[in-house]
Amino acid sequence: MGRTQAGVRARRSAFLVLGLLTCFMAPLASAADCPGHPNALGTSRTLVVDPREHPRIGVMQYPETLPLADHEVVLTFDDGPLPRNSNKILEILADQCVKATFFTIGNMARYSPEGVRKLRDASHTIGTHTQTHPLSMNHMSLERAKQEIDDGIASVKAALGDDDETALAPFFRIPGLLRADNVEEYLASQGIQIWSADFLADDWRHISSSRVYDLAIKRLEARGKGILLLHDIQARTVAALPRILETLKARGYRIVHVVPASPERPATPTEPQEWRLHPSPDAVAHWPQIPNFVFADLGSLPAPALLDFDHASEVPTLREASLSRPSWPEPAEPAAENATITLAAPSETLFEVQDNLDVALRSAAFATHRSQRVASTVHETGSRRLSRREMRRLASGRETHFARATGRQIHRADVSRQRTEPAATAHRGPLKRLVQVKKRHV
Repeated sequence: MGRTQAGVRARRSAFLVLGLLTCFMAPLASAADCPGHPNALGTSRTLVVDPREHPRIGVMQYPETLPLADHEVVLTFDDGPLPRNSNKILEILADQCVKATFFTIGNMARYSPEGVRKLRDASHTIGTHTQTHPLSMNHMSLERAKQEIDDGIASVKAALGDDDETALAPFFRIPGLLRADNVEEYLASQGIQIWSADFLADDWRHISSSRVYDLAIKRLEARGKGILLLHDIQARTVAALPRILETLKARGYRIVHVVPASPERPATPTEPQEWRLHPSPDAVAHWPQIPNFVFADLGSLPAPALLDFDHASEVPTLREASLSRPSWPEPAEPAAENATITLAAPSETLFEVQDNLDVALRSAAFATHRSQRVASTVHETGSRRLSRREMRRLASGRETHFARATGRQIHRADVSRQRTEPAATAHRGPLKRLVQVKKRHV
């Protein structure tokens, strides 16, 4: 087990050293591989991948992506070849000695087979992108999807020539990135690697070339590395690409060229966690193991005896200490000089109320309560004029029962008005009867 861990650590160290050497040697490789362009960006290294070991890559859709170091970029182009724009893309890449991966459409290869051969002659990687670029593979039948995939491969092979079997890489990108499980399973069974992307530049949209540049650089800076998806058929991409490459060089980014593994060209050694978007627990840094020190000439020191301590008889044994239970200390009695002074208790007569005052308070409380009941009853019984009996009930304290029985409400103004009416009626009553008697006699 120790030898295995030591071997893993040695291999990781070798990969690290190799990566550092690659970074330092990148400028030399660029100058050597790009004659006539000493300030070119160049291609820093070639990454060889095995499609069967990693069938799906691109963190936009999958948990794995290419094992790139920081500030490494893979350029990919879709939908070509379209001569008027694809040829310009090839010229820009050639001026910077940059290698990229192209996902070609079968029909485009049939219409422009020369464009496909130009990709091969410039040593770019050629993948496929279906026959007709349908944006429906996420809900397409498997038979229809197979036809699109197989026809696209056949068309590109025909453009390259039947004798050239190695020019076409087993790389495939689903149109619109509209993936489906049955499509992915079929491609994996054929040993074809599915490429998604790590970030886009939205160059297929109706935006300006400056916007394409801004999105490409902004999203790359956010990730620090990854697979960039572009389209070689777009004029806005042609206009934005030179500035993108210049910025990559100015900011220290390096271009990586990806090719498939073959019997003559084995896959680049990598660790599994390098392909993961979220590293596995094995990739997380661990604390170093404590070394096994070997000490020589170790002598035993004499242990102290119990009698070496003062009050040895008071030291409890281990058994007594483990079986004893902790207890709260008893509160200490205060010393005589710190005792508190006892204050005299107040006399009960301080809280007595005089008889007259008690009666007055009770009478005031009763009057207040009665006035509140009268006001509440007046408000509840309405605006109907009250009879003398009702007024007496109200005055005698039975107004609540009366209000419940009648279900009417009385306004305070009516009560005050009816209180004055009995006196006026008593004054007019005899006079009114006298007038009526006189009228009858006339």
